[in-house]
Amino acid sequence: MTELIDQQASQPPPPPLPDAPPSPPDAQPETQPQTETQRQPDTQTQPEAKAKKDRRVLRAALRWTAAVAVFAALGTASAYGVTRLDRTDVPGLETASDGRWDYPEISRPPLPAGSPGPFDESNRAGVHYADLRELVLPAPKGAKADPALRGEDGWLPAKTFLAEYVKDDREPFGQLLTDNGLRHITARGWTTPDGTHTRIYLLRFSTAAVVDELFVGKLTSYDIPRYELRGSPEMADGDDGFPVTSVVDGVERVIGDEAKPYGAEHVRQAYLGAADTVAVIVQSRKGTAEKVPFQQTVVLQSQLLS
Repeated sequence: MTELIDQQASQPPPPPLPDAPPSPPDAQPETQPQTETQRQPDTQTQPEAKAKKDRRVLRAALRWTAAVAVFAALGTASAYGVTRLDRTDVPGLETASDGRWDYPEISRPPLPAGSPGPFDESNRAGVHYADLRELVLPAPKGAKADPALRGEDGWLPAKTFLAEYVKDDREPFGQLLTDNGLRHITARGWTTPDGTHTRIYLLRFSTAAVVDELFVGKLTSYDIPRYELRGSPEMADGDDGFPVTSVVDGVERVIGDEAKPYGAEHVRQAYLGAADTVAVIVQSRKGTAEKVPFQQTVVLQSQLLS
């Protein structure tokens, strides 16, 4: 290093390099940065200082351009649907080692020819024209399917769904569904190797207006589910714990988490309202039902319905 400095001292200063200014003939001790009022460069050093400033501005601009490009790419991926959201692409969640499940590749079912999507402006009734049975989230890899939720040809009787709730709530809840013109229920359930039991129910009504009216004040009250699940007598108060970035446009969401002390199992539940469909998601497990797989399941099901 000393030899290089000596050689540079005996030669005329080289032109400015892209990443650093030329070294001075004599090494000077490092000094504290000067304020603007202390800096008084002469006219011979101004071009060099301007070149350094231009390079710093260029490098900063390139860094910000790269960052904007990354975020734009992420936004584009989210806008184009739910394919490959089985690994690390769930908005708002953490790293792949945080306990999330390995879902298969997910995509929305095709619409009948000429039919609009549920949130298209031309679809004023907010109808899901896709097959409702194809809109239920598939089970993650390694899970064991729940045969009780297969139904007949994929359609589930209302009594099977209502069996999730305490006896005193089944009749009034069932009457509410009947009064509001419930058309179909389809479902899927599974148990993962850690013992978490998941059930997803999709309830279709005639229009989005019916679901809007049901969702506020009838199925939920003050952001808490109104009907009591078996084994979950009391819901905890407070924030649902979901990241803000996990919100799916057009999908209403209410989360219920069993208050401590838990019963035989810890129960988590979610109500989703999307156009003409209500989704009810229930997860239960002895000990603690983990938060991240529950959030992952809720977000992916929301995106399938959006």
